[in-house]
Amino acid sequence: MMMHRLCRLTLRANGFHNNNAAALSRQQVRAYLGGAGDMISRRDNANKDEVAKREQELWDRAQPRYEEIMERHLRLPTAEKVANDSTGMNEEERNLAVRKKRLVYRSKQRGWLEVDLLLGTWAAENVSNLSVAELDEFEKFVNLETIDIYNVLTLRTDVPEDMRTAGGDGLVERIAQWAKESPLGKADQEKYVEVKTKNNLI
Repeated sequence: MMMHRLCRLTLRANGFHNNNAAALSRQQVRAYLGGAGDMISRRDNANKDEVAKREQELWDRAQPRYEEIMERHLRLPTAEKVANDSTGMNEEERNLAVRKKRLVYRSKQRGWLEVDLLLGTWAAENVSNLSVAELDEFEKFVNLETIDIYNVLTLRTDVPEDMRTAGGDGLVERIAQWAKESPLGKADQEKYVEVKTKNNLI
């Protein structure tokens, strides 16, 4: 009787061990990659892969067109690219008009709601009347980091020293003063909606 029980215990122990071994073996089989070796891109093996050869041929044909489209997408607009001009302006005037529109657009699309609202509104109302020298000054301001523009408009920092004037009436100083007096900084939802709609602020 004792011997029979001992045999049963031995068989159970061996069965448990064998089950664990089988489970471990299955895990090892699932993790084993065989002799696949390193992955090789089809393009790196194009001479031996018909699909890759056709893909490469299509890419070679499409690449010049792709580069042309990308260059045109990144290029800033100029008067020469204005297809339908019925304003009677000469080329210099058209270039100036394009520059003003570009600056207004950049002022509205900073990515910070407060800056878009304040700077975009000021630009929509005033950029069209700026002189070339003032446009240069405004573009210099617009080229600052958005957080620096935000700090100036919300009076957290002073106007940068190189944008100040002795009389305190420089362009950026006037913008800061306008922002200080503007009702846009107040929590007025109706005014906010009105200004966004009026100045086409998306």
